[in-house]
Amino acid sequence: MQHGSPDMMDRIAQWSLPIWLIDTAVVAVAIFSALVIHAVAMSLFRRLAARTPDSIDDILVAHARSPLRWLMIGFTLAFVREQLHLTAGASLLWSQAAGIIVPGLGGWLAIALIRAGARIVEHRYDITVADNLSARRRRTRSAIMTRILVLTVGFVTICLMLLSIPSIRTVGVTLMASAGIAALAVGAAAQPALKNLIAGIQMAFTEPIRIDDVVIIDNEWGRIEEIFLTYVVVALWDERRLVVPVSRFLEQSFQNWTRHSSQLLGSAFLYLDPSADIARLRAKSAELIESNPRWDRRFHNMQVTDVKPEAVEVRILATARDASTAFDLRCDIREGLLAFVRDEMPEALPRSRQINQPSPLPA
Repeated sequence: MQHGSPDMMDRIAQWSLPIWLIDTAVVAVAIFSALVIHAVAMSLFRRLAARTPDSIDDILVAHARSPLRWLMIGFTLAFVREQLHLTAGASLLWSQAAGIIVPGLGGWLAIALIRAGARIVEHRYDITVADNLSARRRRTRSAIMTRILVLTVGFVTICLMLLSIPSIRTVGVTLMASAGIAALAVGAAAQPALKNLIAGIQMAFTEPIRIDDVVIIDNEWGRIEEIFLTYVVVALWDERRLVVPVSRFLEQSFQNWTRHSSQLLGSAFLYLDPSADIARLRAKSAELIESNPRWDRRFHNMQVTDVKPEAVEVRILATARDASTAFDLRCDIREGLLAFVRDEMPEALPRSRQINQPSPLPA
């Protein structure tokens, strides 16, 4: 018999405790230790994040908290595996379970960090401000790239989980090696879906539309609410939602009112009698626009843009900071000028004129 103090496992074995109870205690202690280490680490990370002026690191800590907890448990269980009294079958089952769980937890953590990055972009770039072109561009790219990365990480995670199972390892290898061939085969059967998927990736770089863009499509006025890989959701003015395939924005024309700036030039039209006092009406138009808080102080004017047999067309232009404000400003201008014409210039209302021809002389 060798001299020296026995190790901890030998001492526990001398107490004649059941093996399963010893293994259960070791696993319980490992899990408890992992939870304690995780709690201490998260508390330290939160304190460090609280000292920074922005909340970017707070978002990262919040999203990584749950995946890191389970990863810590997995690492501690792998560390104490050699201390357990496992049979050959149980050891094989343990290895296979670890091969499935660990890649899954790693993929979960990666996806959580990707979504945390998207939240950081949303937090840093506010689209509620007046000049939000740069913010809308970055949030649109972030939304599309986030979905692409999540799909990629999910695919790789599933492949790694398949590779850990000996009986279906060939399936995993084949799945990863023949991803391109499989994509072609699926594309042949689902060409419209693949077409929209490729168009969604292309949209992330060409940017024909962005989040919160004001567009007119299918004669409907609305804002770009969500952009997915295969379709776009347009929030219409009456709270309906128009779902449009992504390829539609790359292949067909549409109106984008906020492509370069959210500022717009709005127009209002009136049809008046040709004898109307245009100078007086122009002065009233300027008074209404300049006193309206929706006008952004850039430009306004009024012109006679057309002459018709029974009326003249008068166009009033005024600028506003965004599309919805421009719409309300146009309505205000129409209502104000119509009330002015009704109360102060009724002679400017269109009238039908008829010239009575003299009756022919009797023969």
